[in-house]
Amino acid sequence: MSDQQHVIFGSEYSPFSVKVRSYFRYKNIPHEWRPRNRDNQAEFQKLAKLPLIPLVLSPDGTVQQDSTPIIEAFEEKFPDPALQPPSETLSFLSLLIEDYADEWVNKPMFHYRWWRTEDQEAVSVALARANMPNGDREAIEELAATVRKRMVPRLRFVGSNEATKPVIEASLDNLLTLLNAHLRGRNYLFGGRPALADFGLFGQIYCCLQQPTSEKIIRQNYPEITNWIDQMLEPEIHGDWEDWSSLAPTLEPILKTEIGALYLPWTLANEAAVYKRKDDFSLSLMGQEFSQQTVKYAAKSLQVLRAQLEKVKDRQPLERILRDCDCLQPLVSKD
Repeated sequence: MSDQQHVIFGSEYSPFSVKVRSYFRYKNIPHEWRPRNRDNQAEFQKLAKLPLIPLVLSPDGTVQQDSTPIIEAFEEKFPDPALQPPSETLSFLSLLIEDYADEWVNKPMFHYRWWRTEDQEAVSVALARANMPNGDREAIEELAATVRKRMVPRLRFVGSNEATKPVIEASLDNLLTLLNAHLRGRNYLFGGRPALADFGLFGQIYCCLQQPTSEKIIRQNYPEITNWIDQMLEPEIHGDWEDWSSLAPTLEPILKTEIGALYLPWTLANEAAVYKRKDDFSLSLMGQEFSQQTVKYAAKSLQVLRAQLEKVKDRQPLERILRDCDCLQPLVSKD
C-alpha cells in the first residue's frame, strides 16, 4: 500500500464489496483490493466497528463501512465523472433502483447461493479457499463444512424458505428478462455511463455468476447482462445520459413489476413490523404469502428514500412516473 492508496477489505463473493470496488475503478480512486482472509484477519478486526465488509481504510486512517455510505462519502471527494444523471427525476430513480438491489435482489442472490446442495458445496469450498489461500486440501474441506453449516440456516434472514422460494426465484427471472431487454443497445441502465443503480445491481448479479445454478441461468439466457457485467468490472464512459422518454419503454417495467409490485410492498410491511417491534412479518406477494424476520436496516433505508424524495425540487414529473409504476404511495413521508 502506498501512502496515497485507500485499502478495500472485501471479498469476491460479497456483492457490496465488488460494488465498491467497481465504483473505485470507475472513479480512478487509488486503491488496493485486499481480500479479507485469515492472514489479515487481525488487522481487519482492529479496524472494524462491525465484522462486515467492505471496509475502506483511507491514507489518513479514516475507516468506513457499508457500501452506500462509502460511495456517498467518496462522491464528495471525487465528484468527476458524475455518478448520477443531472436530471433530478432520473437521479432519484437511480437511487431507488440501487436501494432495491441492496435490499431485495440480495434475496435471490443469497437464496441461490445456499438453497441447493450443488451450490452449497461449490460456494462453501470457494469461500474456504479464499479464506485460506495457502491451506491444504484437508483444512479447506474442514473449513468449507463449517462455512456451509453456518450459512445455510441464515437463509431465513432473507426470507428464503419452501413457501417463499417461488416468489424469490420468479422475481430474479423477471428482473433478468426485463434487464436484458433494457440493456439491449445501451451500455448502462441510464445510457452511456454508469449510475449508482448500475453499481448496486452489478454487485448482486455478479455474485449470482459465482454459484452454479444462477450462473447457468444467466449465461445461457441473458447475453446483454453478461456483457454489462463484463463492462462493470472496469466501467468506462461510452456516451451520455439518456432522457426518460428513451429509457421508459424498458425501464418502466422493472420499476412497476419489481419495485412497485414486490420490493416496496415488502419494505413497507417490514417497516410496520419494525415499528411495532415484531420479530417477523408476512404479506402477500405474487398471490402467495411471504413471511420472514424483520430487517431494521431496510426500514432505515426506506426513511432515507423518503428524505431524498422530499429534496427533489420539481417533483411533479417524478411523482407521475412513480405513481404510474405503483411506487409513489410507500415513498410518501409519514408524519
